[in-house]
Amino acid sequence: MTMADATTAERTTSRRKSGDAGPFDRELTHATPAVRWREWMMRVEAVIFASTEPVSRETLARVVGDECSVDLLIDDLREELRDRPYEIVSVAGGFQHRTRVSYGPAIRAAAVPTRSASAALSQHEAAVIMAVGYFQPVTRGELSKIFGKEISRDTIASLKAAGFLASGPRSPTPGAPYTYVTTKHFLSAFGFETLRDLPDMEALEDAGLLKRYAEVDTDRGMDAQEGEDLIEDEEV
Repeated sequence: MTMADATTAERTTSRRKSGDAGPFDRELTHATPAVRWREWMMRVEAVIFASTEPVSRETLARVVGDECSVDLLIDDLREELRDRPYEIVSVAGGFQHRTRVSYGPAIRAAAVPTRSASAALSQHEAAVIMAVGYFQPVTRGELSKIFGKEISRDTIASLKAAGFLASGPRSPTPGAPYTYVTTKHFLSAFGFETLRDLPDMEALEDAGLLKRYAEVDTDRGMDAQEGEDLIEDEEV
């Protein structure tokens, strides 16, 4: 590193410590390519680490230069974290820090509070969410047919309150009941990048978690992006 590089890096570090942001310099045109790339990597990692939700490419692009490839930055960060107990994963259309699966037993043994919302779900609640993921938009009555028993209003209300489900369009069936769809929070909590990453339905059926009924019109399932973008604005 040259003297100029060292001076640039020292100034950047000093600004971080003092909290004096000043005009935000995305491009870092006065830094050498190596220093600039390193600073972009740290910015991207800082944003992902600080966020409670997956961070999109568009959001990360706000803190790097116009000509910078966010995907290449992520690749370099993943390589740098290769020997760490956590990693950057692609989930729910963005990027998020996650503990590596192999360290799950240690975390469970420590019994510490974690950010994983899915851990608090019962097996029945998780199965209901997965069923909505496959058949959405789906009504409560259709869910009851899938499981062979009534799915209560309380279960649906609880899953909506937790952010896993949202209201979909009214069903065209008699009475026009509400339908339900999954949210981006569902994708994030279960570690899916899109709805196309859902496990094979036949495997879930073989495990007895789902039973497919002819009465449920599975051909009317909405596009994955539509299901993720619907805004919850209806009562159960």
